[in-house]
Amino acid sequence: MITKNANNTTKGFSLSQVSVKLKLIATGLFLLTFAGFANAAVGLDPKDFVGISFWLISMALMAATVFFLWETQSVSAKWKTSLVVSGLVTFIAAVHYFYMRDVWVTTGESPTVFRYIDWLLTVPLLMIKFYLILRAIGVASADIFWQLLIGTLVMLIPGYLGEAGYINIWVGFVIGMLGWFYILYEIFYGEAGKAAETEATDSVKYAYKAMCWVVTVGWAIYPIGYVAGYIGGAGSTEALNIIYNLADLVNKVAFGLLIWFAATSESQASAAKPA
Repeated sequence: MITKNANNTTKGFSLSQVSVKLKLIATGLFLLTFAGFANAAVGLDPKDFVGISFWLISMALMAATVFFLWETQSVSAKWKTSLVVSGLVTFIAAVHYFYMRDVWVTTGESPTVFRYIDWLLTVPLLMIKFYLILRAIGVASADIFWQLLIGTLVMLIPGYLGEAGYINIWVGFVIGMLGWFYILYEIFYGEAGKAAETEATDSVKYAYKAMCWVVTVGWAIYPIGYVAGYIGGAGSTEALNIIYNLADLVNKVAFGLLIWFAATSESQASAAKPA
């Protein structure tokens, strides 16, 4: 009996250690990517505030990625996917920010293609977080997932077509805004909003509502950047990129932190309940 308990203890300890070691190795490999990316900083002008903003935000996104992935150890199993997705969002954005910074520093042109590739990957993942946070408490449906995904694509694709010159810049802007309004309707008053209001616990409800306001207020920064960059045909490329960069920092990191708050609060509450 003693041998059995000892073996179980040893096995449990070993598995735990393996898990930590794997995360240490993954984090180390992750941080080694800085060596290649840092070469781009050689041509960074101290007076280039747009280039500096690209650098600062890419570092913040990398730091957030490490934080979210390590915090998966602190939450219950049903929340781990949500935190991993948060880490994926900030990681994908950070990598694209290194390339966008290179484009800006080298050419002085707005990195439109890289930015929209980033958004086409990360914004749907941000919307999926609404689905995941509801799924974690067992009230999500497949319809919520598809409604938010479709709204995201309607918002992003016309915006890219407008900025890339495939369609009129303002036609793309208007269609993109309609996609954003559709998302707002769904998360506040649609199936997702109703499920959160009637079924969610207090901590999840708080995080969900805060995420809704991030999409409302935080995402409003993007249209401001769009208008600043193209109004009157003589907008400011510098203003466009600084505003877009600020919006990405606020929205991607804030979203992840709200998910982290809900995940840790729910996990701690579950752990405190008597068996």
